[in-house]
Amino acid sequence: MLEKTDRALSALNRWVLIGLLTAMVCIIFANVALRYLTDHSITWAEEVARYLMVWMTFLGVGLTLRRGGHVAITALPDALGPRAAMMLRGAVALLLLGFAALMVKIGADYMGRMGRQLTPATRISFWWIYLAMPAGFALFVTHLALTIISYLRSGRFETVEGSAAPRGLA
Repeated sequence: MLEKTDRALSALNRWVLIGLLTAMVCIIFANVALRYLTDHSITWAEEVARYLMVWMTFLGVGLTLRRGGHVAITALPDALGPRAAMMLRGAVALLLLGFAALMVKIGADYMGRMGRQLTPATRISFWWIYLAMPAGFALFVTHLALTIISYLRSGRFETVEGSAAPRGLA
């Protein structure tokens, strides 16, 4: 059941990222084409594309972790014995969880403070833009929690397809 939930969450996360990237590319392409073909551009295009990029960044951090896409420093755990390496990975995992929890709190606080302001072109609340931070880091915690046992044992975050990502401390 947990593996099925894990696969569904990862697939949904991946498809949301694909949708955000597709929307961003279409908006930018349409804006550039209109600018060159008609000498007019879409007034909200750059703003919306920027906010889509923000959302992609925060929602993608968990999947990037699982695929081994973050900077990895493996010299120290490779030099340690298996038990010491596992303890070091445990400390790293706790630091990652603590940082992510702090970012969820900071993001929620920031949403509350800045949410009354409106974006310049689309006039939507910045609350929706800043929601990306706590949502993305909460999703990061979920991805980390679903792969932490594999990481502690082998230094690898399992990918959705079942293969292991490159070794590292993420």
